[in-house]
Amino acid sequence: MPATRTQDACAPKVELSNVALLASQRREHPMATKIKEERREHFKTSSGIELPVDFNPANTEEVEYDRDLGDPGEFPYTRGIRRNLYRGRLWTMRQYAGYATAEESNARYKYLLSQGTTGLSVAFDLPTQIGLDSDDPLAAGEVGKVGVAIDSLEDMLRLFDGIPLDSVSTSMTINATAAILLCLYLAVARKQNVAFDKVNGTIQNDILKEYIARGTYIFPPEPSLRLITDTFAFCAREVPNWNTISISGYHIREAGSTAVQEVAFTFADALAYVQAAIDAGLAIDEFAPRISFFFNAHNNLLEEVAKFRAARRLWARIMRERFHARDPRSLMMRFHTQTAGSTLTAQQPEVNVVRTTLQALAAVFGGTQSLHTNAMDEALALTTEDAARVALRTQQVIAFESGVADTVDPLAGSYAIEQLTTEIEQRVVEYLDKIDALGGTLRAIEQGYIQREIQNSAYEYQRAVETKDAIVVGVNQFQSDEESKMKTLRVDPSIEQAQIERVRALRDRRDAAATEVALMNLEQAAKGTENVLSHILKCVEAFATVGEISNRLRLVWGEYREAVTV
Repeated sequence: MPATRTQDACAPKVELSNVALLASQRREHPMATKIKEERREHFKTSSGIELPVDFNPANTEEVEYDRDLGDPGEFPYTRGIRRNLYRGRLWTMRQYAGYATAEESNARYKYLLSQGTTGLSVAFDLPTQIGLDSDDPLAAGEVGKVGVAIDSLEDMLRLFDGIPLDSVSTSMTINATAAILLCLYLAVARKQNVAFDKVNGTIQNDILKEYIARGTYIFPPEPSLRLITDTFAFCAREVPNWNTISISGYHIREAGSTAVQEVAFTFADALAYVQAAIDAGLAIDEFAPRISFFFNAHNNLLEEVAKFRAARRLWARIMRERFHARDPRSLMMRFHTQTAGSTLTAQQPEVNVVRTTLQALAAVFGGTQSLHTNAMDEALALTTEDAARVALRTQQVIAFESGVADTVDPLAGSYAIEQLTTEIEQRVVEYLDKIDALGGTLRAIEQGYIQREIQNSAYEYQRAVETKDAIVVGVNQFQSDEESKMKTLRVDPSIEQAQIERVRALRDRRDAAATEVALMNLEQAAKGTENVLSHILKCVEAFATVGEISNRLRLVWGEYREAVTV
């Protein structure tokens, strides 16, 4: 496949078919196939794609430039969604952070912004994620542990104190309670006198992957999808620059999927969301431009680069051919990337910097719009300030010193990259066809098909590690007897009681009657078909808590209980 549409006038003009023929003859030559003993019998990617000794023109014989690649910024967007990509604007550099109290997390955000972070990424504690207030008995021991505790508008105001929401993009990793946290964020914007159309950011809001891989769900699938489509409609009308969903392959990959499964199951979820929105009466080009994705970046550099390119191409084709989208923005797959937490090791944690660098490079080569780099100590505890700074510096070195951001899609035309891109796309399509045959994503989840596929892949990888077919440096080879002396962050256990006292004090001094009226109105809207987002916003502005709002919705919609099969 020619790298460009034109050839150097001085270069020999060889037809592609002739090049492929020469390559085929070269491979069949007896001396070419005589290979010395190799390290292992088969070389494969995480998805089981067999890797030959080398790739050559025969591998890209079927690739047509205009149909399959196109220039950057042109359909099918394989090479990127913008013509000049990072030459115009670098990716948003985010560092996922949040722990303990709103004040402590606020201090970390301000530190990261001072060090060059260009976007915030908020981690919430487990009670906040599943709609429990800090004083709920079920929240005991979890307040502020894996993220920041947010119970009310008061906490959200403290979290973003001194951070202007009209000039900072914020991503919030939240799903079951995403609509509530979005409304809390908008209430802060209103307090700052920032118009909603000036607010920029993303909520993850991807509940289907919670049923598949993560488990922080509250409501059954049907009302959960309603919350999502209500969010689509509300933001299309009120918050036009907000990304209303970030459909997450990250957690699917962390659960043990392959690269192909990550894209396939993420897209299966995406198809369900798009169809649900259309069924709710929304026009495709009304909400699709604000759909975004969240992918994982793993260690196999070439497979990961090809994965991102294949996903971008396939999404463009799906949106145009299956859903008949016409707005070019609806066809563009915009995505955030996080380096792979599951690859980090507690053994020799300094080596994690190397892993993260490779993974970040894959994301940049793949054309990500936003990137978080994990810190070296995250296999040990919540990340320290020093480790977070090194993780951020990793992005900055790639951006400003490596040169890889100066050319759009620099690996395009590589025989290996183009073959892997095509192979990954084809395998993803096979999975999507299988899920369609099962009756769609919800039916596939109910039948446990997607979960089993991920579990089987996780098992196969663990077995490979144990047999040393897969080498993990410092774990099953190149071990060290030296104990890590790395400083780790520990959350003060006294913060839990302080947060409990804080939320109880709020209930005592707020206008209880006004809060109850707002909650009652939300409950009535949830029983009918009215969009619930405006009612949630009124609830948070009346200082109703996350737990109280979630409980009112639980009264109407119930709670999801995973079916246990033997």
